[in-house]
Amino acid sequence: MTRTSASPLSAGTPERTRFTAVLRAEWTKFRTVRGWVIAPVIAALLCIMFAYLVANGTHTDFCTGAGNCKAGHPFVPTGPNGQAVADSYYTVGRQLTGDGTITTQVTSLTGVISTAMTNVAPSQAQQTRPGLAAWAKAGILARPSTRQGSAYAAVMATGGHGDRFQYNYSHDNPGRSGPVSTSSPRWLRLTRTGDTLTGYDSTNGTTWTRIGAAHLTGLPVTVHVGLFVTSPVSFQTSASGSRTLATATFDHTIIDGHTTPNAWHGQSIGARQQDFYPTLRVGSYQRADSSLVISGSGDIAPAVVQGLLGADTAASSLPFGLTVALIVIIVVATMFITAEYRRGLIRITFAAIPGRRRVLAAKAAVIGAVAFVTAAAAATVAISLGERILQANGAYVFPASASTVVRIIAGTAALATVTAVAVLAVGAITRRSAAAVATGIVVFVLPSIIGSISSGGAVQWLYRLTPAAGLSVLQALPRSAQVDYPYTFANGYYPLAPWAGLGVLTAWAALALGIAAVVLRRRDA
Repeated sequence: MTRTSASPLSAGTPERTRFTAVLRAEWTKFRTVRGWVIAPVIAALLCIMFAYLVANGTHTDFCTGAGNCKAGHPFVPTGPNGQAVADSYYTVGRQLTGDGTITTQVTSLTGVISTAMTNVAPSQAQQTRPGLAAWAKAGILARPSTRQGSAYAAVMATGGHGDRFQYNYSHDNPGRSGPVSTSSPRWLRLTRTGDTLTGYDSTNGTTWTRIGAAHLTGLPVTVHVGLFVTSPVSFQTSASGSRTLATATFDHTIIDGHTTPNAWHGQSIGARQQDFYPTLRVGSYQRADSSLVISGSGDIAPAVVQGLLGADTAASSLPFGLTVALIVIIVVATMFITAEYRRGLIRITFAAIPGRRRVLAAKAAVIGAVAFVTAAAAATVAISLGERILQANGAYVFPASASTVVRIIAGTAALATVTAVAVLAVGAITRRSAAAVATGIVVFVLPSIIGSISSGGAVQWLYRLTPAAGLSVLQALPRSAQVDYPYTFANGYYPLAPWAGLGVLTAWAALALGIAAVVLRRRDA
């Protein structure tokens, strides 16, 4: 794997050789060394093999809150766009046929928080203290049915985020700020016109402010409308979270439109499915004169609860195999330039092409392209294979959109490309294979290994400042401003956004390339 052919450029090549000719010459060098051609194939196979081993070694026996273990995973609702969602609440409602409007006044919103963490049985979590989750919600909800995961639109007051208009789990429009209290009640209104639902709020029930609107395609003629309350897991005092329950008082509730003649009907949605989203207790409602007092626990929001669910993602089995593949790519990238130094052939190359930086650029383009194709192919197979095996072993795999999977594959390919180019630059600086390989592994691989086996705040900075930040491209779990959750590395979240993390790695590669360019220009071959 050390032999290399001389530059195919003739001795009469002009001093300012066209870059395409230099690129062709470097590609010829690469493909004529059998070991360099075989190594990327081995890297791809290793990546796939280790992804298979990691996925195949994952066998899930899921335990419910009651302490009963069973094979497989719990039911997780899927939203209109195929995303995993949390959908549990208590509602008191009726059927509305055609257009109509429902108006209510929220006069109070209070809550309690369990003193126990979410990993205990629900029966052990009943001891509570006063406290209201910031995303506790109380308001008006309309949806085609009460099936979990179905489309919806809701206008609501919250515990700490003011009034909101939300729909289909991922859309959120802010209204008036401030908490609800008896001295500062909040009026809410939801209007249906065809497939369009519009939310309003008011401080006096006379002057209304539009918060937002949602067009729910295919909304049936008859929909479920009503009041609802829910309260999510709180992470204020514990990284594991605590169950919560919210209670709201509704007054002056009026429905204008054609509704079912029967009385208001109370219904708990999803609250008994303790194995997915921890709730404090099943909600309830009672009448108090002309008011309705409703309690509920759960959430209506995107599912970002890997730490609670123990879920895997489309890229869960990829990191370890990718690390092994990167080591092979690092060896090939360094040998691609250090082999010429060791055999003295670099002098011939520089004699034929005096523009040394163009030689470095051509080598970077060749090794980068090889790394890109290798990693893209390996990631495509590894993700598909790993996901199938995880599901076959009973693990729950968070659903990922096609765009997310494409982004992970493209990001993985870009990660390998930038790493290969950076290590090529290290080889140009050191001129020695062993030193370049060791430096490449220590700088570009070791931080990710340390991060994967460590914990604490230092890991966050490791994935922010070192080349390990590039692994952020593997992020598959969603983040949501609608969910207060500790988005830490321990819970499956990288501290930087995917392309921001890749940008940190690129900055390291740019630094290495800049130093290599200066060294090549100033130092004898």
